[in-house]
Amino acid sequence: MRVGCPREIKTNEHRVGLTPAAVREYVAHGHAVVMETSAGLGAGFSDADYVKAGARIAPDARTVFAGSDMIVKVKELQPTEFSLLNDGHILFTYLHLAPDPEQTKALLASGCAAVAYETVTDKNGGLPLLAPMSEVAGRIAVFSAAETLLKHKGGMGLLFCGVPGVAPARVLVLGGGVVGLNAARMAMGLGAEVVVLERSIPRMRQIDEVTGGRVITRYSSLHAIEDELPKADVVIGAVLTPGAEAPTLVRRDQLASMKKGSVLIDVAIDQGGCFETSRPTTHDQPTYVVDDVIHYCVGNMPGAVPRTSSEALNNATLPFGLALADRGLEALRADPHLAKGLNVLKGEITHPAVAQALGMEWRDPFGVWARS
Repeated sequence: MRVGCPREIKTNEHRVGLTPAAVREYVAHGHAVVMETSAGLGAGFSDADYVKAGARIAPDARTVFAGSDMIVKVKELQPTEFSLLNDGHILFTYLHLAPDPEQTKALLASGCAAVAYETVTDKNGGLPLLAPMSEVAGRIAVFSAAETLLKHKGGMGLLFCGVPGVAPARVLVLGGGVVGLNAARMAMGLGAEVVVLERSIPRMRQIDEVTGGRVITRYSSLHAIEDELPKADVVIGAVLTPGAEAPTLVRRDQLASMKKGSVLIDVAIDQGGCFETSRPTTHDQPTYVVDDVIHYCVGNMPGAVPRTSSEALNNATLPFGLALADRGLEALRADPHLAKGLNVLKGEITHPAVAQALGMEWRDPFGVWARS
């Protein structure tokens, strides 16, 4: 198969869909790989690195798309890329379609097969291609929170870890999944007081065990959220419903109960955000203020560490990408977990949560396949 990797063009996105190590694996499987020139520079990989791994270098994205059967990316297609996609393409990337009807319409119109990293599952019900970026995002959220609390960044002027005789920041984490656990461990390690709200009792037991009881766990409820918000200096939104929009956990009227200069970090912003007042921001302008509460809602937090993120992402996506390259869409029949990643096929939405979030019809992917 011909596998193409264009340069990411989303604002402040420096990750790359294929590292040179991944390219070498595709080539070893007999596939031809074409990289857009400079695609890996932001992550520290030169065109020469890719040539050495066996790739061909193309001058622009149009050439990459035109000469490829499968497109491997990191972030969702940007509007200028919509017209480059056609019904012969398999698109393999993060899509986050639930809050993005414009991209969804473009994918449907193209007739392509779009496989989303974030809805591929594993035998334990996990999201293996989302997990590495969730690990990165959970950790970056804490660094970002600590910096945003500084007075010259608009915060209340609180030292995250405190000093002897002065209390550290109190961090409230909404959700104890991969993002939440990583945020909690990082915040704990930096000396903060940490509370995690979670609904899975087994998960709370796991968090308690992993952190040696140093993180407070509470069952997540409306009462618990209302009780904890006034105490928190930082709130990290770390909830996810695969394929669907994130639930709204903090309403605007609840901001009045929070401390002036406190910080909301919305890691769920790619799926619409879990705070009513959330809207996407960038690394250039990461924050804004609503009712004296600072909001940090960067849509690609892992993009701040593109070398680490690209390598971690490729470690996870490579086996699935190779399966698609080796077998095409037949790989979906062989692997029901990979099949869960199929969001769009031949002009139909094939993931039920995406369809529900967008108010559109869901079609069984294998039924669509049979009609084609």
